[in-house]
Amino acid sequence: MMSTATVPILQRPRSDDRYPSRFEPHVRVSNRLDPVVHGQPGAGPLTASQLHFYEDNGYLGFDELLSASEVSSYLEELDRLRADASLRQHDTAVIEPESGELRSLFAVHSSSVVLASLCHHPKLVEIAKQLLGSEVYIHQSRINYKGGFRGKEFYWHSDFETWHVEDGVPAMRMVSCSISLTPNTPHNGPLMLIPGSHQRYVTCVGATPEDHYKASLRKQEVGVPDEASLTRMVSEFGIAAPIGPAGSVTFFECNVMHGSNSNITPMPRSNVFVVYNSVLNKPVAPFCGLAPRPNYIAERLDFTPAGPRRG
Repeated sequence: MMSTATVPILQRPRSDDRYPSRFEPHVRVSNRLDPVVHGQPGAGPLTASQLHFYEDNGYLGFDELLSASEVSSYLEELDRLRADASLRQHDTAVIEPESGELRSLFAVHSSSVVLASLCHHPKLVEIAKQLLGSEVYIHQSRINYKGGFRGKEFYWHSDFETWHVEDGVPAMRMVSCSISLTPNTPHNGPLMLIPGSHQRYVTCVGATPEDHYKASLRKQEVGVPDEASLTRMVSEFGIAAPIGPAGSVTFFECNVMHGSNSNITPMPRSNVFVVYNSVLNKPVAPFCGLAPRPNYIAERLDFTPAGPRRG
């Protein structure tokens, strides 16, 4: 990997940049250039009506997609990892800036045999393959802990904007999967989405700093949408907050605006987050002109198709 000191910061977009962002002093809102659904009914477990809902809204929710015994096993692994003080020293760990508690742990599909089986679970992979119309690989995986009373918020953002600018993912052919291992209620900081916002591309203002990920994973300030654009989209589309019991799963499109409130209830919220990318959409050089983020945040080496044979 090139040193960031030898990589020039681009002053204007590259010729192959279909979604430039962070170059101009003002915000641009444009229509997406890629399909939302690439697969067809009958090519996987999703029905035509489910594919249409995802096309229109940018997400799909499933209650109890995982069995109680599976959830118990995965939750036990989450608790084991959270109790391991040595993990807090790893680069893959993100610590809450104020409380000092573990906020996220990245690359769990390659560091935990138990969670690898979850990330390669056939129910999840087959849905991702149908939505993206191809084999998929894991671009990113992580645990998101949002403990009771002190779990911090995640501000509104489009994942694709960051994955495109900082990781070099060319197209909107990715899907995120949020797996609830504790109940997601209306009160404990559930995922919130702006349904329909995936049809827009909102650029962000401010050049990407070198090693931006070191700060952004704790509190993102570059690569966040402006309040005026958010206000217009919420006025047009509203806000959805999928909730459900442990074992429920929400798939959401890579460009849909989403975030979550802080958790001031006694009820913890722990999710495993997996990003599936089409094998036809592999990253190129980051479109910001900087060196790529570390592989544990954005996969650039292993494009082996996801599936249970690797679990």
